[in-house]
Amino acid sequence: MYRRTLIASALAAVSPATRAQGRPLRVVVPFAPGGAADVYARLVTQQHLGEQIGRVVVTENRPGAGTVVGTTEVARAAADGNTLLLAPPPFVITQFAYPNLPYDPERAFRPVALLVTTKNALYVRADLPVRDFAEFVALAKSKPGTLTYGSPGNGTLPHVAFELLKMRTGIDVMHVPYVRGGSQSDVAAGRLDAMLTGTQEMAGFVQAGRLRVLAVAGPGEIANYPGVPSIQDLGLPDFSTHAWFGLVAPAGVSDTFVQQINEAVNHVLAMPDVVRRITAHDASPARSSVEEFSRLLTQERAKWRDVVAAAKVRIE
Repeated sequence: MYRRTLIASALAAVSPATRAQGRPLRVVVPFAPGGAADVYARLVTQQHLGEQIGRVVVTENRPGAGTVVGTTEVARAAADGNTLLLAPPPFVITQFAYPNLPYDPERAFRPVALLVTTKNALYVRADLPVRDFAEFVALAKSKPGTLTYGSPGNGTLPHVAFELLKMRTGIDVMHVPYVRGGSQSDVAAGRLDAMLTGTQEMAGFVQAGRLRVLAVAGPGEIANYPGVPSIQDLGLPDFSTHAWFGLVAPAGVSDTFVQQINEAVNHVLAMPDVVRRITAHDASPARSSVEEFSRLLTQERAKWRDVVAAAKVRIE
């Protein structure tokens, strides 16, 4: 009896964060397996992060409701250094578009580490009678409300990014949300006219001649599309809709845990094989401090707050 009492007292004296070191670290991905977010999460965290921190790291997919299902799960998780969320752009968009969000993303989470950034591009079906960005804008203005663009659903980055393009150019293009996927394929099949999204899901269609890339939606070029100009260079200097993926934790986690994960992620992102595999997807490793990631989230919230309000984006 005395021995059991001593053991119980010793365990009680150990902090939750210390006890968590012996458990697997969960990284919750709020998307289905196989997409870009899932690929980056597994590459950086499941394959390499565990080696850096001396723990088993497991990736769990919790898709649903435009990332709200997985994000809610992490918001309600214990702040014991045992759970992380892969945060994508909807992390800073849904709070302005979702009427009854079950968490406060600015209070319920703490930024930990940025993983990657990616560039988007404007794609059109191959037989749309336009050769460049200016002709696309002119065609859309000549047929207001007639052309269509697709997205993976209301409040996703391809949705709000195209709404930002509409605001900046004054065009009227009808939104067609695809909550169960397929928007990329329907642009390539000619059932939709355009889409503004990343390269990973579109590159094969471009190579097959089923899509045309008109412009990069941010500064600089995309490696797989040499010579394609940026929208900034074409007359919209403040237009940028890059995607990013980072790690956040429940708000109460310790400073020590946050710094440990941040340093470990930055070490992983400097590994030559990881760099090679990320850049192969036209993405960039995003080594940064916790403070830099926090500033990015603040800037993104400010940008998308205005777009969501102006476009009356609403997620039911």
